[in-house]
Amino acid sequence: MQVTFHGAARKVTGSRHLITTDSGKKILLDCGLFQGEGKETEELNRHLGFDASSVDILILSHAHADHAGNIPYLFKQGFTGIIYCTYATFDLCSVMLMDSAYIQEHDIEYVNKRRRKKHQEPLEALYTTDDVAACLKKFEPVAYNEWKTISEGVEFFYTDSGHILGSAGVSLKVTEGGKTTRLFFSGDIGRYGDLILHDPQPFPQPDYIICESTYGNRLHEDSVDASKRLLATVIDTCVNRRGKLIIPAFSLGRTQEIIYTLDRLHTIGQMPDVKIYIDSPLAVNVTGIMRKHKEAFNPELQEYMKKDPDPFSYDKITFITDVDDSKALNESDEPCIIISASGMIEAGRVKHHVKNNISNSRNTILIVGYCPPSSLGGKLMNGDQFVKIFGKEYEVHAHIEIISSYSAHADYREMLHYLSSIDASQVKKLILVHGVIASQEAFRKRLLDAGFKDVQIPSQGDTIVLKN
Repeated sequence: MQVTFHGAARKVTGSRHLITTDSGKKILLDCGLFQGEGKETEELNRHLGFDASSVDILILSHAHADHAGNIPYLFKQGFTGIIYCTYATFDLCSVMLMDSAYIQEHDIEYVNKRRRKKHQEPLEALYTTDDVAACLKKFEPVAYNEWKTISEGVEFFYTDSGHILGSAGVSLKVTEGGKTTRLFFSGDIGRYGDLILHDPQPFPQPDYIICESTYGNRLHEDSVDASKRLLATVIDTCVNRRGKLIIPAFSLGRTQEIIYTLDRLHTIGQMPDVKIYIDSPLAVNVTGIMRKHKEAFNPELQEYMKKDPDPFSYDKITFITDVDDSKALNESDEPCIIISASGMIEAGRVKHHVKNNISNSRNTILIVGYCPPSSLGGKLMNGDQFVKIFGKEYEVHAHIEIISSYSAHADYREMLHYLSSIDASQVKKLILVHGVIASQEAFRKRLLDAGFKDVQIPSQGDTIVLKN
């Protein structure tokens, strides 16, 4: 058996790992979009690195775009197999992939308008809403903690990874020639003590591990301190400077955590009288799905909901779907909080909000999650004084704040704790993906110290043989 890494190899996004068994069965772990890779992004997403029609099965770890966002393109390119996921992941993909297709269709209209002026041939969208509708019929939801046989000699098992609603680690058993190879794919590992979700769940002992490494060289700040810092930023921006607080946040997970934090501050009487706008049609739909899956909530949130049945809204929060209402926020001078996607500020409505507010020193842009260095969010985190948005350069006068503990990714200490549930001495090889090389090299040293004897960091297109 072997695995070839067609994405998220020495990069954080574009999860795409192709397993080929000795008998020729091809199993794809995730099929995500590359994000924040500048001019390379489009080409990386259009070139899968393998024949889509040759893939037999897709096992999906979770619904984030960098893990699931390129599934419709895989289908469009000839994939006809079953797509396995958890029940919550299916609900999320039903709205998130449609949203992605809508963006693809409208972005290509804008691009082709410019190309026509230059007398260039029009381009085709990566995929359309019709492609999404067709591929959703191939999804088959599977419960956590139940072995699922997917073909002769091949079965897998989902464990809750605590990263986002529906996220899972994948345990795969492949039996050939009387021998069984056990592989574990972490997907993205969540936080211990998450505001909303259960802690990551232990997983069965594997022979091989494919593990994420996004924060392999970083520790997050305490969540209690993060809540205090968020409140201090709200007061400083909206009360003292009478400005706008722009929070770029992914529609799934991060947005709900921020809303829940603000809701709790309001409940205990600490939140100032400031209007909050959730400017994302997708976030509206995703929040509805979160309410549907209360079984995923941790005991603390379950207890909180006894006194506040809806932890994702209160009277100062307005959910915005209409584009004209979104534009009106940029024309208003009222102090307010605007939470909008995407978290990396690479696309979506938040990019317009940043453009319109970045040169005003009364305002603050608060980064609450990982951003690749080449993304707009990454450049703001790096302290760039001038940034390009929609082809025009803007001087950064707004305050830039960073609160990393709202990240849904475990830091290196939490990842080591997650991996401590199994016997490191029995792991033949641990393979690091989903991280930049500096993070991966730092995490590799810690893994070796923890008893893992062989830790590898593949490059894009590399193949590693997994001997049984």
